[in-house]
Amino acid sequence: MAELVHFVHQSLDGFIEGPNGEFDWPVMGPEMSEDARALSERADAFLYGRAVWDMMSGFWPRAEEHSQDPHDLAFAPLWRAKPKVVVSRTLERADWNTTVVRGVEGVAELKAAGRELVLFGGSALAADLTRHGLVDEYRVFVHPVVLGGGKPAFPASVGRLGLTLAESRVLDSQAVLLRYRRA
Repeated sequence: MAELVHFVHQSLDGFIEGPNGEFDWPVMGPEMSEDARALSERADAFLYGRAVWDMMSGFWPRAEEHSQDPHDLAFAPLWRAKPKVVVSRTLERADWNTTVVRGVEGVAELKAAGRELVLFGGSALAADLTRHGLVDEYRVFVHPVVLGGGKPAFPASVGRLGLTLAESRVLDSQAVLLRYRRA
């Protein structure tokens, strides 16, 4: 069966968004950007929940108009070309080479069909996929910022989960990559 990797940026205190929903704190240096690019190229499709999809589809199709950041300029063409899957109960269709599936069952079918998936961010969908045993690897980038509250990377509903450390390293002298596999 194919693998599903959960790729997430979090603060030192464990949040993926600040108290007011802000996501302006991750810094994509060259090493982190290269790591993300390599993982993205290996994936058959990018996976999103509805909220993260809305954010991503609002930026990446025209990223060059909004940013001159080297990471953004390198990732935007890859994002546009890569197949994407959105898990949503309400979204009927999505542009940019995107398929909409209704629930965790749709993701399980994609994995069973051999599709390598990377889930970018989001905690609700990640929690659902985790509870159903569908996440094979957690690729967590811990950034040097304390947000003091916000949306946790792993909500309490996930419950206890045994993992095995597969890799840890410092990227760009500022963020720590922690790669965990299901035990």
